[in-house]
Amino acid sequence: MIVSQQKPIEEILESLKGYKSLFLVGCGECATICKSGGQPELDKMKAILESAGKTVLGTCLPQAPCLAPQIKTELARNMKVLGSCDAVLVLACGLGVQSVKNNSRLKKTVIPANNTFFSATMDGQGDFYEKCSMCAECVLALTGGICPVTLCPKGLLNGPCGGVNRGKCEVDNEKDCVWVLIYKELESGNNLDKIRRIHGGRDYQKALNPRKLTLK
Repeated sequence: MIVSQQKPIEEILESLKGYKSLFLVGCGECATICKSGGQPELDKMKAILESAGKTVLGTCLPQAPCLAPQIKTELARNMKVLGSCDAVLVLACGLGVQSVKNNSRLKKTVIPANNTFFSATMDGQGDFYEKCSMCAECVLALTGGICPVTLCPKGLLNGPCGGVNRGKCEVDNEKDCVWVLIYKELESGNNLDKIRRIHGGRDYQKALNPRKLTLK
């Protein structure tokens, strides 16, 4: 999932200067879970904007605004209202914002209400953790399912740096060194032979932005 957080309302209002009539778009998946763009957040944002003198003509909550078929359906359903608005405020990640812009036939100004942080897993307590850097060269099969690219501050692929101290990370001594964790994980599964494999330099061509995947 993509972790996002609402911008300070002062920043949002600054972005909306010159726009009177607005339409709000939320997100029924990631932003709902993050409490940055679900129905409660849409309702609260509507009240805040109206108290600031704006007119909110309507709202919609597509399940996943980053998917073209879903956002197109919602925009088509609200076409008449959208035609009367000055701008669209999107309470979703940056992917959702750009998807709304790219799939709007009316070409209204699209403004983000959220900041986008990272892709994450969520634990049973509802806390989010960055676990994957989407580097396009996954090494999890060789590292016991623990990602050194993301969890090592230096992104080291061939064991710990010289600064590891009593199993703790040199950059943050409150955290375990990820390579110590990888060693223990491989050891517990009788797979320590995997740690002897030397990884060459990463092919950064695979991670050049922007990327595209075509499914055949």
